[in-house]
Amino acid sequence: MAHYVIMGCGRVGVTLAHTLEDSGHSVAVIDQDDRAFRRLRRSFAGRKVTGIGFDRDTMKQAGIEEAYAFAAVSSGDNSNILATRVARETFHVPHVVARIYDPGRAEIYQRLGIPTVAAVRWSADQVLRRILPESGVAGDFREPSGRLVLTEVDVDPAWFGHSLSAIEKAAGVRVAYLTRFGEGLLPTASMSYQEGDTVHVMMDIADAAEVARALSAPPAKESE
Repeated sequence: MAHYVIMGCGRVGVTLAHTLEDSGHSVAVIDQDDRAFRRLRRSFAGRKVTGIGFDRDTMKQAGIEEAYAFAAVSSGDNSNILATRVARETFHVPHVVARIYDPGRAEIYQRLGIPTVAAVRWSADQVLRRILPESGVAGDFREPSGRLVLTEVDVDPAWFGHSLSAIEKAAGVRVAYLTRFGEGLLPTASMSYQEGDTVHVMMDIADAAEVARALSAPPAKESE
């Protein structure tokens, strides 16, 4: 079970909050208007925090310091970007995503390494796939037999600077492509994993749990 913080209690935020809670996770929802919390079901057991989403004290009330992920899905682009930056740069939340209404701005922020979802192509599933690991197993593509899946994977920061071939060997996968500064890159023999990269691999769906364990741990030290 992990802790998630959601900024914005509109239809999007409510959908995320209920889905995450149903998956067994703890959830905190932040909104400036306490009346917005009426949209949550009566059985919602998470925290409801009234305040400005990018305010540090408000974020602390929502449990940002122990959060696994933060999703800013309010109606304001600037607020969402600012809150996402605070969550990542001040509180070092490992997984963040901002909902952006302006597609042009979303592309710019994506190139700067800030994960965004443009509202014109937004759906709750897209956001959940970025912050809820088990949802990502569904993958972007499956070959006809259903055994092999192309999917995004989380890689421990300790792998920064290590070659993609080392990642493939450790996890038993094939790196299909990287997303770096918002652009897709085909892997080369000399390419290494860098901060801000998103790694997409082809793997056997039966190995999903083992792949997640291998890549969530630092690389093994070579024996001297």
